[in-house]
Amino acid sequence: MNRCPACGTTYPADARFCPRDGSRLVSRSILSPTAGSAEAKSTPTPEAPSNTPPRPTEPPVRSMRRTPLTPANLVGKTLDGRYRMVRKVGEGGMSFVYLANDIGTQERFAIKVLSPALSEDMNAMQRLRREAALGMRLAHPNICHIMRLGETEDGLVYVVMPFVEGELLADRTNRLGQIALADTERFVRDMAEGLHVAHQLKIVHRDLKPENVMICRRPDPDGGEYAVVMDFGLAKERRAEGELQKLTATGIILGTPEFMSPEQLRGKTLDPRTDIYSLALLVYEMLTGKLPFQGRTQQEMMISRLRNDPIPLRRMRADLTFPEAVERVLNKALQRGPEARHQTTLEFAEAFTAAAVDGSTPSDSRILGKLFGR
Repeated sequence: MNRCPACGTTYPADARFCPRDGSRLVSRSILSPTAGSAEAKSTPTPEAPSNTPPRPTEPPVRSMRRTPLTPANLVGKTLDGRYRMVRKVGEGGMSFVYLANDIGTQERFAIKVLSPALSEDMNAMQRLRREAALGMRLAHPNICHIMRLGETEDGLVYVVMPFVEGELLADRTNRLGQIALADTERFVRDMAEGLHVAHQLKIVHRDLKPENVMICRRPDPDGGEYAVVMDFGLAKERRAEGELQKLTATGIILGTPEFMSPEQLRGKTLDPRTDIYSLALLVYEMLTGKLPFQGRTQQEMMISRLRNDPIPLRRMRADLTFPEAVERVLNKALQRGPEARHQTTLEFAEAFTAAAVDGSTPSDSRILGKLFGR
């Protein structure tokens, strides 16, 4: 058995730290001799009388208790003796994100510290370990990939990622109201290329939304912008009860229901086509500032997605001008059945680019090419 020297609580022999105060546990045999030990059996030798007055008894020195680390109190702390936490840059229901410096190299990283609820989820941790094992194979200019998965002595699970500076797509859309078609087309290609790399490695994002896309500026002289998809592998897999997953006691479904595919809402097995649906929803909102399924409550919006067709793009924003081909591409990507959508993100991006640039779809271009001998 092991014992905490600070609070005195005993734990099994394989425990290393006290969960109450974070103190390192020590063996009970070190703290007190056992009955069968030589020290216990030995008889103390009586001391000769002394004329020296007895020394006053000093109060025992109290051990200093270290405050256990929690995901919310890490600014100024050092994780695993390597990452100095500079400042908090974001937080959500399942994690806290910090800007951190590597003490040895002074490189900057984004460190996401998971909440206990997520770190104790076996399915989520299995996906994280797999993604971390893939390592640099997932490295891509349009992906913020996991570089390392670690755990502190306090049991905090964290992931290390490249630090990406820019503006969240959600903030950009809210600030501008809607994003121009030309800019949207460029960002769609970026997101599609990043997602395609992950899909080739059998990784499905599952939680694609504007808050998980960063708009960054290139360091070269022209300073062009590009999109980076973040938070791969961190989303929990959703399960449903019946046809429609019921709201939790707090009134929400885990994740972001506004951008879930119908099969995700139903708790079906997910494949890359669920990300294509979510990407199309994201693009629709970029162009219009609105979502194609309406409802007074979140639950009504989810039911609408399961039963109704999306509101046509040009009807939603009659004040804006969009090529009809763009509307057709989005309608295909938003089909309720995965088999009726584009089958890869690159196919979706190709179709969207053709529609946005010259108002055609790839099938239209092939037909015109045959008619005019191209």
